[in-house]
Amino acid sequence: MSGNVVTQLFLPLSLAFIMLSLGLALVVDDFKRVVTAPKAFVIGAFGQMVMLPALGWLVAALWPMDPALKVGVVILAACPSGATSNLLTHLAKGDTALAVSLTAVISVVSVFTMPVIVSVAIQHFMATDAAPTISVAGTIVGVFMVTNIPVMTGMAMRHFQPALALKLETPARHVASVLFVLIIVGAVYSERANIAGYFAQSGLAMLILNLSVMAGAWILAGATGLNERQRTAIVIECGLQNGTLAIFVSVTLLGSTTMMVPGGIYSLVMFGTAGVFMFFVLKRARLAAKP
Repeated sequence: MSGNVVTQLFLPLSLAFIMLSLGLALVVDDFKRVVTAPKAFVIGAFGQMVMLPALGWLVAALWPMDPALKVGVVILAACPSGATSNLLTHLAKGDTALAVSLTAVISVVSVFTMPVIVSVAIQHFMATDAAPTISVAGTIVGVFMVTNIPVMTGMAMRHFQPALALKLETPARHVASVLFVLIIVGAVYSERANIAGYFAQSGLAMLILNLSVMAGAWILAGATGLNERQRTAIVIECGLQNGTLAIFVSVTLLGSTTMMVPGGIYSLVMFGTAGVFMFFVLKRARLAAKP
């Protein structure tokens, strides 16, 4: 399969299917919780849409790496949470309803915020002659087509054909997980000649970003008086990003395989740190339950 076919066809279609699988699990009430339980949502949204991009920008600015990698860090930090964050929140006994609401709403809002953040990052970190051309409006349309349209399609199926949607939800999630792995492996393989150098430049930076945002979310949620289940949901939502979307924006919309590397590395790192965090909160819950 040629690189052009992968970036222009397979990657967008795969991302669209992943977002469709997310839509199959969503209902309108997931958006209503923004109004009915605003405090936890606002704190989670602040963590993901303000704290994470700010930390991403700080890491990119301070860490010595290729300018395109710096932009890639910002792209990843500007993405919404990944589709698996809701499942991991459930497994960690967190507030799954809150996690679903954050994923649903921020996936919609980030379509408009991410292109602006990325455009500013390109102008700031890259020399004019090396910077790719980015149309904010075009990027909004491109991201909307492969994220929001599939999510709305999945939600429509869940609303009008609930039995079919529930039947498809689990196998669709499994297929989406396989596609996600294939995209990450493909991203790493496509840059195999440079991946060691890129990993040396940005690998530790992405681990620091991931740990920083998870720790920041834990402290923020605790300081604002949220309960343990809400705290767990917000940490996972902030820590698990949509790496597939970051790769799509980098490769398909911006035409840069270098920019996709931080998103690929972060996607590998985040499941390890999420696993450690889940072990921590489940052990904490068991100890708290003992008489």
